[in-house]
Amino acid sequence: MLGMCRGRRKFLAASLALLFIPALTWLYLSVGSFQVKPLPLSPLEAQSSTPVGGAGERQALELRVRAVEEENRALRRELSRPPRSPSARLPSGGHRGNQNRTHSEEGTGDNEGQKAAAVGNSSDCVHQPAVDKCETIHVAIVCAGYNASRDVVTLVKSVLFHRRNPLHFHFITDSIAQQILSSLFHTWMVPAVRVDFYDADELKSEVSWIPNKHYSGIYGLMKLVLTKTLPSDLQRVIVLDTDITFATDIAELWAVFHKFKGQQVLGLVENQSDWYLGNLWKNHRPWPALGRGFNTGVILLLLDRLRKLRWEQMWRLTAERELMSMLSTSLADQDIFNAVIKQNPFLVHQLPCFWNVQLSDHTRSEKCYKDVSDLKYPLCGSSAQVIHWNSPKKLRVKNKHVEFFRNLYLTFLEYDGNLLRRELFGCPSEADHNSENLQKTLSELDEDDPCYEFRRERFTVHRTHLYFLHYEYEPSSDSTDVTLVAQLSMDRLQMLEAICKHWEGPISLALYLSDAEAQQFLRYAQGSEVLMSRGNVGYHIVYKEGQFYPVNLLRNVAMRQVNTPYMFLSDIDFLPMYGLYEYLRKSVVQLEMANTKKALVVPAFETLRYRLSYPKSKAELLSQLDMGTLFTFRYHVWTKGHAPTNFAKWRTATTPYRVQWEADFEPYVMVRRDSPEYDRRFVGFGWNKVAHIMELDAQEYEFVVLPNAYMIHMPHAPSFDITKFRSNKQYRVCLKTLKEEFQQNMSRRYGFAALKYMTAENNS
Repeated sequence: MLGMCRGRRKFLAASLALLFIPALTWLYLSVGSFQVKPLPLSPLEAQSSTPVGGAGERQALELRVRAVEEENRALRRELSRPPRSPSARLPSGGHRGNQNRTHSEEGTGDNEGQKAAAVGNSSDCVHQPAVDKCETIHVAIVCAGYNASRDVVTLVKSVLFHRRNPLHFHFITDSIAQQILSSLFHTWMVPAVRVDFYDADELKSEVSWIPNKHYSGIYGLMKLVLTKTLPSDLQRVIVLDTDITFATDIAELWAVFHKFKGQQVLGLVENQSDWYLGNLWKNHRPWPALGRGFNTGVILLLLDRLRKLRWEQMWRLTAERELMSMLSTSLADQDIFNAVIKQNPFLVHQLPCFWNVQLSDHTRSEKCYKDVSDLKYPLCGSSAQVIHWNSPKKLRVKNKHVEFFRNLYLTFLEYDGNLLRRELFGCPSEADHNSENLQKTLSELDEDDPCYEFRRERFTVHRTHLYFLHYEYEPSSDSTDVTLVAQLSMDRLQMLEAICKHWEGPISLALYLSDAEAQQFLRYAQGSEVLMSRGNVGYHIVYKEGQFYPVNLLRNVAMRQVNTPYMFLSDIDFLPMYGLYEYLRKSVVQLEMANTKKALVVPAFETLRYRLSYPKSKAELLSQLDMGTLFTFRYHVWTKGHAPTNFAKWRTATTPYRVQWEADFEPYVMVRRDSPEYDRRFVGFGWNKVAHIMELDAQEYEFVVLPNAYMIHMPHAPSFDITKFRSNKQYRVCLKTLKEEFQQNMSRRYGFAALKYMTAENNS
């Protein structure tokens, strides 16, 4: 504030001089006979100027005028410059006379931010980070478990949204998070982003000896061993917690590495709570820390220097010494980092606190930004540039501006991740063979083909988030376990609870949702006692892209995540009979499924009533059939689809019986996990199951109808895709074209035995 006032006085004085000095000069030159004795401007000028006489006085005044004009020109140049970037500010925590200062008694480290606030906020703010546009920024994140992977996605979205540089993510993960994130980034296909994984389970022995009370568990200690974990040639890295949201380009933070001086190797923001002051409650004994201590949610690590300082030995010795009295850590790695810094304060470079605005109850985070309106232009002054939800309460913390920060977080939570697949122009990137092959394949398609969009959909890569919710299930040891497989969109969510009540075994579901719908599903699931009581349901989000419903891709995604020997291929709008799970498991043994290629057919029925007294037995189902409450599935619109099941024989059958494949047969079956996948060329409505059953028949699967099994289709509004099929002639023409091409492919793949598929009369 003082600097601002001085600047204003200087500007005012210069403005007055611009008006006053020319007038004084004109007056002096006009009345040259007046004897005016000039005042000395400085000791040097007083010595050099002539004390009396017209010529000397004129010379002194001319010198003064030129000096003021030169000062004015310099001032104009200064005022015409764009606002200075953070890279041009003082070092962190910086007074000019004490640039190596590592601790602020005020606890915010925001002297730099206060100076920047004087610049003001402007939508015209021009900002260029002091980082080469093609320099790769390295980010390390520890992530373990199902829920943490969701947090990582939101963090990554916020980073990708602002970034202008290539990124290299280093994930320290358990096997669960690696599977999820590996699939996610593989299908996300973001240009100029590289991802590497490091097995956290192999690192547990490095930190498992440290007793830790923090809710993050043993994974909360993994940051201590990054110098040993990350590649030896990696010199610097930004380390982030998963509960971070960026409001600016991460390159701005990367640029801070250039400000490290001397032996500084850790860039940290001061802790914004009173935890390390030890006054939160009676007998509160925190670990030793420098003043308020530092928060480790955001860390800048100079890895090469840390290795030279023998960081591994340094933190281990400190931890061993402190644990003798403290017995365990309360804040995981943060306690040990602070204990090391307490003994070696020269290691830390204090970052301005807007690089880690800590949102937990009773923090001093408001000192990190002048006003919440600053967040509109986060690069133009003292503003919150990294938001850290570092409380177990997360978004439910108490904070004056928490609603604004929550909305910022929710924006990235529901942001369409497909929009982040933008190229970084002007920067050469590593060859992505998957992307190159995809582009080559798409370029070979004829864009003038009336069925181009159908053909393109077959090759579209949909961003996929496996195990969106916690999953916990181990298959039984008797090798008869079976998983129900289905797919759905947002308009079928209401079926989930009913299916869970009818099927007690494991379920694998693929959900076709937008980013915003995925969050709606999350809230729905977390609010359902039925769904939350089931740990054996795997929910896999396939994000929306394109104009068709990729039904067979969804089925394949769900099938690939089956971890039981067998799978029951169903649809979301069918309710299996009570006890079907156990019945199918017994059938595995009875029909020797392990040694033969069989597809066990579960007869399908339907009701037109939204409220149905679900039949508890085959006898009760037959009674409802006779009364007209139930019907064989699609008997009145698509008889051929299930006619080969032979419902007349099923009524009286007591043992399984074999049926033959016929054209357009599309039953619901249980098969081994290694059965063929669905053909992706079929999207939306029509022939998607028919093609799969044809493939099973071509591979010589036997179709065996189970005499005491059944499933019932529940009524619902027609889907958007069936409406398109019925109303759009071109849709039906393209489906017929794709069907013919599929049949030709079958003939080429399976030879003479597949000729029957070419000659079979299909009226689908």
